[in-house]
Amino acid sequence: MSKTPLSDQKRFEQYERRLKKEKQSIRVWQVFICVFFFAVWEMSSRFQWVDPLLFSSPSKITNLLVKKFTDGSLLLHMQVTLFETVAGFLLGTFLGILLAAILWWFPKVSKISDPYLVILNAMPKVALGPIIIVALGPGYFSIIAMGAIISVIITTIVVYSAFEGVDENYLKVMNSFGANRYQCFKEAVLPASFPTIISTFKVNVGLSWVGVIVGEFLVSQKGLGYLIIYGFQVFDFTLVLSSLMMIAIFAAIMYQLVERLEKRLIKQ
Repeated sequence: MSKTPLSDQKRFEQYERRLKKEKQSIRVWQVFICVFFFAVWEMSSRFQWVDPLLFSSPSKITNLLVKKFTDGSLLLHMQVTLFETVAGFLLGTFLGILLAAILWWFPKVSKISDPYLVILNAMPKVALGPIIIVALGPGYFSIIAMGAIISVIITTIVVYSAFEGVDENYLKVMNSFGANRYQCFKEAVLPASFPTIISTFKVNVGLSWVGVIVGEFLVSQKGLGYLIIYGFQVFDFTLVLSSLMMIAIFAAIMYQLVERLEKRLIKQ
């Protein structure tokens, strides 16, 4: 007996309901873990299971954030760090993809540069911070460069590997119809590499924050990284943890935006 369109429709609706319930369950667990973590943290601080001077508490952090939001002193630092991070993220990702495209376009250049890319990827980028600051001067440019340089090499290597991993048969078919190298890249290589590029975006969100915060540690007098260093200097660990909390929130927002971009690209 053959399946009817109605039964297929019912199966699809049941599948959608299961998928929706699973997403809701995951969201509930995520919220529960978050609430549980902050509740245990608050209790540990109040009952002095941990040192309240070092670890502060969620209530103290919330009060400090409300106070600094109210007087406007935190907004400037947030704006500076967010601008530097977004700029470093975009610059590092764009340059990485551009370099990967150049390496794919010119195979000889790729073979020549391969060992140097490996060496550059192995180098601790954070250690280059003082050199970058001396070269570019203490300001926005050096901190943005720190945010970009920490992600550009790994982006180049990963995206280039994705370009190289595209099935050669696709390119042979396109070549048989007279497609040039640009058309092959635009119509086959780049679209097939979108999942890897999006995954690189997600990784670069974290790397950009690391690079910018390290840059602010070294040179800045504004930004969340500066607040962290200042908090350590005056032993105000509530300020340190408040700044870290804001970094975590902004990183999570950037990650969610990348996920939305991923969903749109997949739908297309």
